[in-house]
This record gives sequence, structure tokens and C-alpha cells, in this order.
Amino acid sequence: MTAEGTGGVGDRDEPGGTAAEAGGGTAAAGGGEPESSDSLRTFGAVVQALREHAGLSRAEFGTLVGLSKHTVASIEVGRRMPDPDFVERAEPVLGSTGALRKAVRHITRQPGLAVWFRRWARLEATAVTLYTYECRLIPGLLQTEAYARALFTNQLPPLGDDQIEAQWLARAEQQRLLWERPNTAYSFILEEQLFLRRTGGAEVTRELIGHVLEVAQRRNIEIQVMPLVRKTHAGLDGPMRLLEAPDNRWLAYCESQESGQFIPDPKVVSMLQMRYARMRSQALTLDDSLGLLQRMRGDQ
Repeated sequence: MTAEGTGGVGDRDEPGGTAAEAGGGTAAAGGGEPESSDSLRTFGAVVQALREHAGLSRAEFGTLVGLSKHTVASIEVGRRMPDPDFVERAEPVLGSTGALRKAVRHITRQPGLAVWFRRWARLEATAVTLYTYECRLIPGLLQTEAYARALFTNQLPPLGDDQIEAQWLARAEQQRLLWERPNTAYSFILEEQLFLRRTGGAEVTRELIGHVLEVAQRRNIEIQVMPLVRKTHAGLDGPMRLLEAPDNRWLAYCESQESGQFIPDPKVVSMLQMRYARMRSQALTLDDSLGLLQRMRGDQ
């Protein structure tokens, strides 16, 4: 079902990563490569045609460009985004025709984002309003580099250095929305425990709190903290995201450990809106939330 559909509860995409990187839907190791695309498969076909014309096996070509034959195969079938330097290494090996340099400009796949998150990421980029409630970790839009890298470094199964770098670049690109869309209204409800956990250590957490406080100064961004002790809580079913599209439709997205659920059904979206509205009244006020974060940072 597409974003325009009005079918059942929602579309559950296939597994491709872990919720440990939530708030950004980042791809994980082992089956978590980002979604393929026609342009990526076309680029791979060009690589394969040029390699075969040069009379090279995948293993021989891989040796010349510093990749394994398996990585070459993944690029050729459109499963893997080529590294930034791949084209420059491959061009002289494949005859310096310039074909790869031209073809790579048309790749539309975004590295580092998991399959299930791709549709939602596209919608976020044009949203009029975006609401986020998170109880597991700081949402990707608010993460610092140190915090994000702490998550990536400790992920299981472990990630390689190149994967960690790709994931941070994807996360940083996603965060540009906060600065480039001043007319989008953002609301975040964050559990107090997310800061008390001290993911990455005390210094990483202190820097994170400072970053969140800075972001909260923007007039289109509201950040509230849900206190650790709360008699009633409308968000006990887990994290959620809601957005208003340019045509004023409301859509929702919920994520679990191994999949994400895109929800276009107006009835379900309305229910989630009701829960989010209740949580806004249950969380600390904007001023009280900022005051708590300042105390947690040690300002008072």
C-alpha cells in the first residue's frame, strides 16, 4: 500500500535492521543494507558491462579497486551503494570512459537508511508538522555525533567502520531538516530515563543535553520531557511518530526491533493523535522540561 492508500492498519515492511538505531531508521549489518532502486541497479549493470568488456573477473576487478569479489557482486546487482571513492578507482581500470562518473550522479538511493524507514524519511522531508514520542533512545533528529556513534559502535551484530561512517552520514543528512525547514512545526516528547541512562558516558550525555537545549530554542521546535515518575501515561504501547503532509493528511509510523509499520489508516492515526495529545498534557511543560534538562546538565 502506498502513502495514498486507505487500507488496513498499515504496511509492515520487511526486516532490515534494528530498533537500536531508531529515531533514524538506520540500516544494520547482515541484511540491513538500504533498499535497492532502479537507478542503483542500472549503475550496477553499467559496472558489470564495463568490467566484462575489459575482460576482468569480479575477483580481478575487485583486487584492482580494493574490494572483495562479493562486494563487487553486490554493487553490480544493485544491493550496495558504491563508496564515494569507488568511481574514481574504477574509471581508469575500466577504460576511463567517463561512463561511471555520469551514471553515479543519477543514483537515488540514500545510504544508511533501512528499508522500512525509507518511505517515512521521504515524507518527513516535506512534512508540515512532525510529532515524535520516544521511550528507547534519543530520536535521530536530536542526536549528537558522539551519541549516535555510541549507539552504532555498540550495536549487535557489530558494524564495521565503513558501516558506522555511512550510518552517521545518513543521520547527519536527516538532521538538516531541523535547520532547513523553519516552517515545519516539530514536537518531541522524550522520556526522562533517556538522559539518565547516560548512553556513551557522562560527557556524551552532557553534550547531548546541551544540544537538545540549543535545538529547543528554535521557535518551531517544542521539546517536552516525560517525568520518570508518572501516575498515568498514554504512551505505554511504545514510541510513535505522526506527521501532517503538505495536503494536510495525517500519517503515522511505529517501529519495533526488526521492522517498521507505516500507518495511513485515518482511524488508527486519529487514535495515535489522541494518545499523543494526552501525553503532551502529561509531560512537563516546555519551561519545566528545559529547567529539568539544565539541572541534569549541572547548570543549577
